[in-house]
Amino acid sequence: MTFAKQGSMPTLHASWRPATIVFATLLAALPSLAVAQTQADSSATPLPALVLEPDALTGAGPASRIGSLTVPTVAENKREKAGVAGAVTVVDSAAYRATTSARTIQDALNYVPGVFAQPKWGEDTRLSIRGSGLSRNYHLRGVELYLDGVPISTADGFGDFQEIDPTAYRQIDVYKGANGQRFGGASLGGAIDFVTPSGRDAPALDARSDIGAFGFVREQASTAGASGAYDYFVTGSWQRQDGFREHSQGFAWRGSANFGIRLSDDVETRFYLNANDVRQHIPGSVTRDVALSSPETAAAGNLSGNWQRNIDTVRMANKTTIRLAPGTALEVGVFDVERHLQHPIYQWLDYTYQDYGTFARLSDERQVLGQRNRLNIGVNFHEGTTDADQYVNSGGLKGALLSSSRNDARNVTVHVEDAFYVLPQVALVAGSQFLSARRKLDDRFLSDGDQSGSRTFTRWSPKAGVLWEAGRDWQVFANVAQSAEAPSFGENSYASSAAFDAKLQKATTYEIGTRGESGETSWDVTAYRSNIDNELQCTFAFGVADFCVVRNADRTVHQGLELGFGATAISGLMVTEGTPDRITVNLAYSWNDFRFDGDPVYGDNRLPGAPEHVVKAEAIYHHPSGVYAGPDVEWSPQSYFVDSQNSLSTDSYALIGLKAGYDTGSGLSVYAEARNLADTHYIASTGITNVANAATTNLFEPGSGRAAYAGIRYRW
Repeated sequence: MTFAKQGSMPTLHASWRPATIVFATLLAALPSLAVAQTQADSSATPLPALVLEPDALTGAGPASRIGSLTVPTVAENKREKAGVAGAVTVVDSAAYRATTSARTIQDALNYVPGVFAQPKWGEDTRLSIRGSGLSRNYHLRGVELYLDGVPISTADGFGDFQEIDPTAYRQIDVYKGANGQRFGGASLGGAIDFVTPSGRDAPALDARSDIGAFGFVREQASTAGASGAYDYFVTGSWQRQDGFREHSQGFAWRGSANFGIRLSDDVETRFYLNANDVRQHIPGSVTRDVALSSPETAAAGNLSGNWQRNIDTVRMANKTTIRLAPGTALEVGVFDVERHLQHPIYQWLDYTYQDYGTFARLSDERQVLGQRNRLNIGVNFHEGTTDADQYVNSGGLKGALLSSSRNDARNVTVHVEDAFYVLPQVALVAGSQFLSARRKLDDRFLSDGDQSGSRTFTRWSPKAGVLWEAGRDWQVFANVAQSAEAPSFGENSYASSAAFDAKLQKATTYEIGTRGESGETSWDVTAYRSNIDNELQCTFAFGVADFCVVRNADRTVHQGLELGFGATAISGLMVTEGTPDRITVNLAYSWNDFRFDGDPVYGDNRLPGAPEHVVKAEAIYHHPSGVYAGPDVEWSPQSYFVDSQNSLSTDSYALIGLKAGYDTGSGLSVYAEARNLADTHYIASTGITNVANAATTNLFEPGSGRAAYAGIRYRW
């Protein structure tokens, strides 16, 4: 593989260098801690137990955690999210890690309705929640990403899935829409938090090896342990792949670690370290005909320009949880992220990012006026600086400097939400979020004019709702909430000297739904409608038809239905005594109705970039011995438009897969899976434009052909 010449790893901010030394010293001591875990003195002080009140069915916060104060278990996390009067999903990694290659974020979020995640090449994925960021087919906008509560997204809203390793996480929290406010999210799509486990509940050793189609190889391992007041978790992976398409080869190293110290029964602090080294070629978008007739073909310009996206990242953070009183906890944290992007595309982009910030979150559960009351208050500060230099790309080599700027972004959010139980199981919810976002560009390349400019955006976004805890394990909710999204540096003007001419995107979302489980049946159903002003959307092309300048549309509507369902359909087919065998089914259906609303140019046309219907389902036979097997399907029954004029569309498709394996939940497990058994040619993802031309517009990303993967895993 030939990659552009790379620089060194980014230099850490000076204020973090002492912390780096301390952290490295702590990591060096982990092997001795592992031994101490098995030889710990029986007189060591045990962690305090906590008994919940009988009526504390849901919404228990950090103050109610039994093991680690800073990292909830999956059960604790689900209980906390059950107290949210809105659509929030907790994905247990056990649901996908044991049965799939877990190569991309799509594998992790396959059965979360309302989430549209389609891989393009490597681990890069186009992700949209409820139609967020449809104007972007590169990087990410409209959904804010976090790793253990530390932003992965840059301060201006840029995001990248190449830094995500789905094998590293215990759980993934998906906050849809304005429900991400409590986490600092302010965008239309909401927020996703990838959570690694603590050393108190993770296996001492968890290792896996995966191989598969198109040269895919991955090795991954983690270790964890606890001794008295200390615990640790470390995970790392290496992978390479040739890729399904021409010019889509890549490799990556990824690692994450956390080290916790229980300072007292009521105080715990945890240090986090994450690092990534990713090298990836980009095959590019092609015409519809090429995507469907010759999907392996790369775009000619990507080959001649040796297009790539190469990322080095170091991310450090600390989070401390203090139990102030029974039911009351304060979480505070700081973070620093250094990222270097070397990105030969139409120009050779050399970007250095530094993001840093702090946060504080208070949760309080107590009796108020004789009734249950739950209060959450959060403050988040996130600032980032990008040194953005762009050069001539000469076949993947860096040429003459074409532009240079310093881009500064700052976001401050303050969130308050209170749930007051007017009846023992019925809460009225009210809250608000304040957003202050600043974007400033300093042009350092003035031969083509001064493009400097700055804007500050402010917005109060209120929320009101109701939560009915209909049973111990299920809830009904409804809410109306506003959200606000500041434009990123990608929404600047390319056509004039006026920078930051995009307006704040604002939305009011109405939501009603239910979630829960009963016996061996679970469900997650939500209907929503978002009325959006100034949606950041493609409105006209710039220079060429397949490149779109993002501007504010006038009014748009996003509405839909999200249906998730899981159940044991049949039990006791061949084994009736003891633990019976069974067939389980999982279903995720999303109806997406996204439209312009009386636009002067596009009327009530559909917004381009997302299918109206998406169905994913599987039926798996489980034998009590641990053997399982069954088919799965991904079905998009209708094509969708790629231009605002609604003149060019994708094609419908159905993909059939099969999975089988052996897994008892511990020890040795194996899996094998086949994808796209019929070798269907289909379009996985698209860019968008205003008016497309079928013969010349390069917007289409072909999906992978028939593929098989297998792996082995050992947990101890």
